[in-house]
Amino acid sequence: MISTDILIIGAGPVGLFTVFEAGLLKMRCHLVDSLGQAGGQLTEIYPKKPIYDIPGYPSVLAGELVDNLMEQIKPFNPGFTLGERAEKLEKVGEKLYRLTTSRGTVIEAPVICIAGGLGCFEPRKPPIPNIEKYEDNGVAYVIRDPEVYRDQRVLLAGGGDSALDWTIFLADVAKEVTLVHRRDSFRGALDSVEKVHELAQAGRVNLVTNAQAVGIVGDDHVEAVTVKHKNGEQENVAVDHFVPLFGLSPKLGPIADWNLTIDKNAIEVDTRDYSTGVPGIYAIGDINTYPGKLKLILCGFHEGTLAVQSAFSYIYPDKKLSFKYTTVNGVEGLPKEEEASVTA
Repeated sequence: MISTDILIIGAGPVGLFTVFEAGLLKMRCHLVDSLGQAGGQLTEIYPKKPIYDIPGYPSVLAGELVDNLMEQIKPFNPGFTLGERAEKLEKVGEKLYRLTTSRGTVIEAPVICIAGGLGCFEPRKPPIPNIEKYEDNGVAYVIRDPEVYRDQRVLLAGGGDSALDWTIFLADVAKEVTLVHRRDSFRGALDSVEKVHELAQAGRVNLVTNAQAVGIVGDDHVEAVTVKHKNGEQENVAVDHFVPLFGLSPKLGPIADWNLTIDKNAIEVDTRDYSTGVPGIYAIGDINTYPGKLKLILCGFHEGTLAVQSAFSYIYPDKKLSFKYTTVNGVEGLPKEEEASVTA
């Protein structure tokens, strides 16, 4: 059995940074994630995608951000249980929870910090007949390595940030990039919309609006995508790859049965400390909801910071918590003998 101070469910960027903030307060952390490696969506879905809104980084690749976070928390020796889903949570003491994972790993901690991002998720697939036949044969719902598309013809579909960002990125990688969107307006950042229109005007991107991808042509691999325009006309666009980017369908999974207050697949929290209303359980990052919520990594960093301050007072009610700046005290790691166990 593994014992720790704070059990963090979710090893994405918000969960990782929470380890750092907890470490400053001399609290040990252990992280559980259903994915086989730390980093959450940044590692699993878009490790090579640039992120532009992390303070101090005009641009940083998602994978690089995860690497930096892992380096930042190294002095605090966190434990990891990866490739296992958080399943059963039970209270076994006045201030003690016991978590059992999908593979039977047991972890006990007085505080649970849920940083599960979107929870268990799967891509939203377009209603195209036999699309499963082409998965891994030209159809992909996420872009993990953009080099796969170098000098290739790529058709992306979608109108959100992911579709816009990858259209901009692949314009410098692929031989030909086509973006298809069912409307003439986009849901993504205005700056990204402007960049895509500029690329289209320069002839570097084929922008097709008021249209949808409705079919795939090819025997064993994608050879073309059938695009249906608003006026009913259809055309087959010759491509090597089809990447529909319609977002993820979030599911809380077993967390939904933990007696927390749920609103539309998100956990309601108190913004004073991002507590859930259940003593000792907090929710931070994309998995929580509150008035004015923004699903940004930097907001999750803030939420995790306040959560661990509250967690310290919950675990040690008789100890005075004195806030100190790292610029004054530096970063003092935890001794090796306090290191949490690691399983994978």
